[in-house]
Amino acid sequence: MVNKIVELNEMCRLSREYASLGRTVVFTNGCFDILHAGHVAYLEKAKSLGDILVLGLNSDLSIRQIKGDLRPVICQTQRARVVAALGCVDHVVLFDAPDPEDLIRGIAPQVLVKGADWPEDKIIGADFVKGRGGRVARVAFEEDISTSKIIERIGQKFYGRT
Repeated sequence: MVNKIVELNEMCRLSREYASLGRTVVFTNGCFDILHAGHVAYLEKAKSLGDILVLGLNSDLSIRQIKGDLRPVICQTQRARVVAALGCVDHVVLFDAPDPEDLIRGIAPQVLVKGADWPEDKIIGADFVKGRGGRVARVAFEEDISTSKIIERIGQKFYGRT
């Protein structure tokens, strides 16, 4: 089996190769800390929008910058391994920045996917993708669940607090 977890320079090369073969590259990104059914449904929908799904995975450093010192719960190596095991994910690229702008510009996907909770004008990379003739897709969440809600529920059940 080919290693799905790749460095950015390799993913950029692969993306150009896929495009030359007429395959549609879809990109999404996120933390995916404590993978849950909502994540899986979201990634399956993203994959359905093209041929190759590339997942930009926030590194531990990136997550701490965004969510604070108590996160992530699961380290980047383990999170990458878990999401790479999903059949709908073709490639995983870790990134340290607080946003995926450099990944999007390097990979140049034809489809950029974010959750429907993001207004299109706030989606990083949307202008770049659309400017190249691609499109932005906003995917609604099927599950009323989040990593933060899971952490809160664990705190309540086992420690009587949040």
